[in-house]
Amino acid sequence: MKFLLRLGALACLMIIPEISYSQDSTQVFKINDLEYLEMRGANVMLAHDFYPESHQGGVGIIQNGIRVATNGDLRLEQAPGQWQPVPKVSERKVDRKNQVISVQMSYPDESKDRKGFNPIIYPDLEFTYNLKIIPQGKSFKIVVDLDEPLPEEWVGRVGMNIELFPGILFGKSYYMDEQFGIFNRQANGPGGASEHGIYELEPMATGKELVIAPEEPSQTLIIKNLKNNDLKLLDGRAQHSNGWFIVHSLVPGGETEAAIEWLVTPNVIEDFTYSPVVQVSQVGYHPKQKKIAHIETGKYDNDLQKATLYRVDTKGGLSEVKSEIPSEWGKFLRYNYYQLDFSEIEEPGMYVVKYKDFTTRPFQISRDVYKRNVWQPTLEYFLPVQMCHMRVNDRYKVWHGLCHMDDARMAPVDHNHFDGYIQGSETLTDFEPGEHVPGINIGGWHDAGDYDLRVESQAATVQGLSQIYEIFEVNYDNTSIDQETRIVEILQPDGKEDILQQIEHGVLSIAGGYQSLGRFYRGIIVPTKRQYILLGDASTHSDNEIFSNKEEDENIPVGLEGAPDDRWVFTEENTNRELSTAAALATAARVLADYNPELSSECLQIAKEVWEITEVDSPGAKTELAVELFLTTRDSKYSDFLVEHTEAIAANISNTGWIVGPALKYIDNPEFKGRITQAVKDYSSEIQKLGEKTPYGIPYEPNIWGAGWGIQNFGMKQYFLHTSYPEIFSYEYLLNALNFILGAHPGVNTSSFASGVGSRSLTQAYGINRGDFSFIPGGIGSGTALIRPDFPELLEWPFLWQQTEYVLGGGTTDYIFLVLAADELLNKN
Repeated sequence: MKFLLRLGALACLMIIPEISYSQDSTQVFKINDLEYLEMRGANVMLAHDFYPESHQGGVGIIQNGIRVATNGDLRLEQAPGQWQPVPKVSERKVDRKNQVISVQMSYPDESKDRKGFNPIIYPDLEFTYNLKIIPQGKSFKIVVDLDEPLPEEWVGRVGMNIELFPGILFGKSYYMDEQFGIFNRQANGPGGASEHGIYELEPMATGKELVIAPEEPSQTLIIKNLKNNDLKLLDGRAQHSNGWFIVHSLVPGGETEAAIEWLVTPNVIEDFTYSPVVQVSQVGYHPKQKKIAHIETGKYDNDLQKATLYRVDTKGGLSEVKSEIPSEWGKFLRYNYYQLDFSEIEEPGMYVVKYKDFTTRPFQISRDVYKRNVWQPTLEYFLPVQMCHMRVNDRYKVWHGLCHMDDARMAPVDHNHFDGYIQGSETLTDFEPGEHVPGINIGGWHDAGDYDLRVESQAATVQGLSQIYEIFEVNYDNTSIDQETRIVEILQPDGKEDILQQIEHGVLSIAGGYQSLGRFYRGIIVPTKRQYILLGDASTHSDNEIFSNKEEDENIPVGLEGAPDDRWVFTEENTNRELSTAAALATAARVLADYNPELSSECLQIAKEVWEITEVDSPGAKTELAVELFLTTRDSKYSDFLVEHTEAIAANISNTGWIVGPALKYIDNPEFKGRITQAVKDYSSEIQKLGEKTPYGIPYEPNIWGAGWGIQNFGMKQYFLHTSYPEIFSYEYLLNALNFILGAHPGVNTSSFASGVGSRSLTQAYGINRGDFSFIPGGIGSGTALIRPDFPELLEWPFLWQQTEYVLGGGTTDYIFLVLAADELLNKN
């Protein structure tokens, strides 16, 4: 088919290559069994996902294997951000007879209006509408029917949006009727305040029909407004650095039926077939390890060919090592999977796997595969960069200056803040709201890209590092950390084990908070959203000066000296969090005993105190703390507690089996050991069944959030299960989990989730430098997410936290643990 576009002033024609279609039903949109519109080369989902604050919801379009558009829906602003109102979603209805998919939406969503994890302030506006997608041959319609006309005061404000993924559009062209241009790499003016006082960029173009990327057949998308008003092409980055390009049209006043009516035509490649992808560990394999290349193919790919393993020659070139038709695994999500098993290949060297036109990046086979350049970047780059209350230098670079020395003011009561921080009706301490809390401007790590200190992430990092040091005896020094000068020097040894210095840094924050507040803090976070969304140096969050608490200073703008920019410290009554934090301190007490005896004693004292004062509804909640206190003190009262609650532990064995495992050999009670061992045996059968459901040999149920952290955590627990119950659990699940993190996971992006690790890795990630489209070596992203119901996605884009965010806690330490565990287990013989 041809698309002829008039070039206005240039008076010439541009032609998209003609594409012919056969008459089979795959060449037109139809509703499929998964309740979305499908045509060969294109899919259109409606509200399978609803996560609009992170660009996943409403009408979404997958074109020639790439998600190109999302969040097709009515919004109250033309370029909304994370904290703007979103509609409430009702049940999706599928009318197969008339080929219509519809969802009822409404404003407000009461569950989010000033409530929830990130409360949203909704205006005084109520309306309901139906959002529909309707196949029209090779196109589809987006139609919106309102129950009632918009209130007059909202006409000119409420409109239909659809967001276009910028990562594949930069430098590409567009046409809007007679207008044309390119999608710019950065947001450019001119702009100005709207009549509602919001800064907006002038539209990139205005008209009836928009053609996106006409020079690129695989991306060409046409959106035509069938109503009398105009479409606008907008740059959504006027207010939000993480914004996308937006197509927008207003809802006309006085209209209800088909108030919005767009015709959308995604160009598809003739007889589109998903290009095969080969997934391997981007790092490589130990000679004794099972080695499988996973080959992912599309539903229309019926041409199965040989897959070939090549060894990279020492003088250049490739030598064939193995070539055969891969074995069929079956279907997972939307793809078919095949496997090339080359476990018998043990010769050290560099290798690649080739299938059709896809060749993997080089990976190694070596006994030393996990000994260098795999876990070290996390310890020598990522953890130092995240260190709070320090200046972090890195040769010519300063990652951030000395920060947050004004921590912290007591949070206001009866306050639902953002990012899950809620302060109840009391401070639960001797401090009044707004009062400075001393002793907590030391230690800790910025959690993810948000710069806050959550107690659970601090504790999990401390505990994970402590277990790593205790089990694997990591003696590694490549960083200088000085708590007196508060200066960190990356790639500069100081004669002290880095991992012990990091444990100490985390404990200083947790214990310091406990001593000052008389309890654990829930977390420490900035008071304003302007500070929260910072993309840059953490030292610019505040003036590093303790706020005066003078009433006249309350209105000094953030960024000026003397402003009330100090972070707030929140408290809570959360038994599970208190117990897990105490367990972390009990673990740290063991490894700090020689390095910092005074801090070690403080850890143990706090852990014992929490044990004594904490009342629980279910005794099993104390299992982890009992184990860690027993291993640290060998006091029989803790082992007696475990024996006394054998049945509670056994009933929750999927969560407790790995925890009690290390203590079993020290508890002389055959009945206890026998009951726990039997429960673990039953649990292993469940794991086996779940692992068989995926081609990757691990329990894996994709979700909106990438599953990487959960799979790392599963792998870490497998080490304890294997070493505690070797006759029940092998270490194959652990190795499979590590392979998944390092590249053997679904989707076209086969990157290692650990930035800077392996031949291909995440190099755009949701860390503190995401505004530079960059990464932090050793940070571990959440990884491949699911665009529901069946599309795995890991975009090369730093602003999707559900795919590439770094976090502290197990998201960091489980990775280090996995690598060291693999190295130990594979090399112990």
